[in-house]
Amino acid sequence: MPITPDQLPERFRSVITDQEVLFDKGRVIEVRKAIPNTPDIPIEDQRKWLKIPHVTCVFTDILGSTKVAAHRDDKDTAGMYQLFTGTAVRLFDRFDAPYIEVQGDAVFALFNEAQPYRAVAAAITIKTFAQEVFGPRMKKDFDADVACHIGIDRHDVLVRKIGLKRVDERTDRQNEVWAGEPVNMASKLASLTKAEELLASDRFIKTVPNRHVKESCSCSGSVNLWEETDLSNDERFTFKKAYRLRSKWCGTHGREYCEKILTLD
Repeated sequence: MPITPDQLPERFRSVITDQEVLFDKGRVIEVRKAIPNTPDIPIEDQRKWLKIPHVTCVFTDILGSTKVAAHRDDKDTAGMYQLFTGTAVRLFDRFDAPYIEVQGDAVFALFNEAQPYRAVAAAITIKTFAQEVFGPRMKKDFDADVACHIGIDRHDVLVRKIGLKRVDERTDRQNEVWAGEPVNMASKLASLTKAEELLASDRFIKTVPNRHVKESCSCSGSVNLWEETDLSNDERFTFKKAYRLRSKWCGTHGREYCEKILTLD
């Protein structure tokens, strides 16, 4: 049923009507081989969406941040957010993620089809930072027990900017919308992890078969690092298995493994 003139003032009702008309016109999908630069993501043509195949999302956020924010002063909360999200964004950038977005205390990065090893190396690096620096600093400085958790998934995405291109001199009424599974699935995988764990979908793990990702170094006797996790009874996921990683970069061989993994893409 349409909204009637007596139900809502016309200046608001017209917005809903216009968007419904746009919906009825349908969508135009343009396939791209790689994640575009942000200025190239469409906003003016409201029907146009871009489709990028086989995108990997690495999603990470702070475990325990709500409790800290509720019991610490504003400067402590600001410091916690700055150290974690600021570091995560800059690390993703150093690992050449084509797209990075901050959502509160969470950060996600998107990697192209040809970058799976770079994505997993970035995830392990952030995991190592959280275990070696972030967690200990929050405990030492604020007596706060916080950690991070990380999820990784890979699938096709649709993207466009939704919102208003410019209002007066402001551009904050628009944002990129990434429709599809990777961001959603990666965030849900992260939510299943405990402190300092990483959980990756089986469809992502299949793209990084090299032993430098799968097996530990000689310090641990070359054991399999990833523990299979059954998700077949969890209706939130579109895959049945994921793999859990608890280790971080080795203090002796981590740099060597990281550099080797980066050459594999």
